[in-house]
Amino acid sequence: MRCPFCSSEDTQVKDSRQAEDNSAVRRRRQCGSCAGRFTTFERVQLRDLMVIKKSGRRTPFDRDKLARSVMIALQKRPVEPERIEQMISGVVRQLEAGGSAEIESDRIGELVMEGLSNLDKIAYVRYASVYKDFKETEDFGAFIQEEKLSSDEDE
Repeated sequence: MRCPFCSSEDTQVKDSRQAEDNSAVRRRRQCGSCAGRFTTFERVQLRDLMVIKKSGRRTPFDRDKLARSVMIALQKRPVEPERIEQMISGVVRQLEAGGSAEIESDRIGELVMEGLSNLDKIAYVRYASVYKDFKETEDFGAFIQEEKLSSDEDE
């Protein structure tokens, strides 16, 4: 593992343990050259996933990009980090278990919306405003009204 501080490849694992949701191994490392300490996470990856963008362009799936977008939606919301990590891991597992190595970006967006809906309604609306490309304040009202109607039908 390359040191993020000095780029040396002489690093040692000082401590290993399971991450919060047991879907990753957390390793504390120390660089032999600069003595810098850093943490890495090791996760199982079933296959290399490719995302098909709306433009038709294909890009490798990036779990960190997914996590960043979820964190933006959840900014200043009272949600425990463990629950956030579980939601993100659940989305990734669903994508990997889907049977195809290529996933349309819309599918990822829908899975994230579903996860956020169960996690935090405000974050869900925030994410929806970007994902569904709201243009006016009325778009928020229409979306919330639509959600109320669909939740009333579920009851």
